[in-house]
Formats: sequence, C-alpha cells, structure tokens
Amino acid sequence: MFKGAIVAIVTPFKNGQVDEETYRKLIEFQIANGTDGIVPCGTTGESSTLSHKEHDRVVAIAIDAAKKRVPVIAGTGSNSTDEALRLTRHACEAGADGALMVCPYYNRPTQEGLYQHYKLIAESVPIPIIPYNIPGRTGVNMLPETVARLSRISNIVGIKEASGSLKQMQDVISLCGDDFDVLSGDDFFTLPLLLIGGKGVISVISNIAPADMANMIDSFEAGNITQARKLHDKMVPLIDALFIETNPVPVKAALSMMGKIDYDVRLPLYKMSDANYEKLKKAMVSYGLVS
Repeated sequence: MFKGAIVAIVTPFKNGQVDEETYRKLIEFQIANGTDGIVPCGTTGESSTLSHKEHDRVVAIAIDAAKKRVPVIAGTGSNSTDEALRLTRHACEAGADGALMVCPYYNRPTQEGLYQHYKLIAESVPIPIIPYNIPGRTGVNMLPETVARLSRISNIVGIKEASGSLKQMQDVISLCGDDFDVLSGDDFFTLPLLLIGGKGVISVISNIAPADMANMIDSFEAGNITQARKLHDKMVPLIDALFIETNPVPVKAALSMMGKIDYDVRLPLYKMSDANYEKLKKAMVSYGLVS
C-alpha cells in the first residue's frame, strides 16, 4: 500500500509558531521532486513539542497541500493509548491516507502491551496503520513475532523499522509476507532493505535531497542496481552529517542553509554547536546543495 521515498517532513517554525506558508512550500518542493508520500508530525516534525491544536492543524495542512497527489501518512503515536487513539481518529476524519504510530515511549510496555495498544486503535479507527519501531528513542523493541501478530489485523499494513538490525528486518519480512510494507526508518538502510524485500523508506534526507532518494528507489525497482548503488554511495556522507546531532536539528539547519525555512527548533532541542554546524555545511557544499 505504501512504498517508495516517503519524507518525514519537518515542521517549520517562525518566531516560535508553525509557519504554515513555508510548510506548504516544502510539500510542493517534495512533490515536484518525486517524493512518494508525506509524513507530517513524525519525530522529524517535532511532534513531541506540538500542542494538540498544532498537531491537528499541521496534519490538516499537509492533507490540503498534498491534494491526494501523494499519500499523507499522519504521525499519530503517543505513549498514551487514549491520546494516540484521539490523534488517529482526527487523522482519519481529516482525510489522511494512513497513520504512522511510534511504539509507546518511556513506559516500556511488554510485547503483549504493544500488541494490545495497536490492536485497540486499529479496531477503533478504519485507517491504514504503520507501527514505528525505534527502540533507541522509545526504550522498547517490538519483536518480529509481535509484528507478525499485528500484520494479521487487516488495517495494520506495514512497519517503519528503525531497530538498526537487518536481521530483524529480514525476520519481519519472512514472517509477514509480501503484502506487508516494511519501510526503513533509517536512510542508510534503505538500499540494503530493498535488497531483502523492503518497500521503501520514511526518510530524513528527503527533506533536502528528495530527488536522489526517489531516484535511488526508482532505479532499484527498474532493475538498475548500479545506479541505485551510486546514489546510495552519494548520499551516505550527507546522511552521516544529518545525524551528527539529534534529528531534526541538523536537517532544519540544512534547510535553512538552502533558504527554505528559518533555523528554528523548539526546546529542549537546541541549535547545533558551531563545530558541528560547520561540518554539516561542508557536507552540504560537497553535495552541491549550497555554495
């Protein structure tokens, strides 16, 4: 259902407020450069610092701006099942094409708790759901066997996998089958995941280099592995630079270098150190995104 290069889009701020005009321009930039889908209000969208009113508004803007040209998969996860349910209902009612739901963070539920969390929401809201497994941020790793149980629920259609383990990704693919969309949650793993049967990526680098990520996946699907590898190799140094500090601080800095947004993040995130900013700028210049 969901595949290709899907951007985990930033939420631009101006003077501390959501910059709606700039947000719409970012979405146009993505669609014009071949991005296959938009994820508003994910980790890269600083969802954890958005108020409920802002969260709902950012999702609504993305849906309106995309105008069904590409799917919008709204971030609706929370460490509270009730809150995740409310956010998912709003996304469904607003017209989102899917919901991306991070594993409940901080409270560290058991595998059964994870299963029951997603099961309740999936049975309550008729929207395609993609769980998001990122143990480095949540403190819990959703195991392949749990993903397989969830895959039997009709509207749980895939997973964003950021465990950092290709073996785990392979196990998920083997247990869940071809109809279940395994998407990389880490730009670096996109090509390796495609090689073992994955369907694409929910990407950070696509914020600044959408055409290259889209073309890499398109090249792979067309059987041009050599070109896909060239694009992968080209992107790796920039991917490394984008994670030199906590995401999304570097990618917002990069977008500001390109003149696309104000360099504005919300506390407790803070602007990059001068030394790391210069390293990122050097990578951006080397890539050809800024001069």
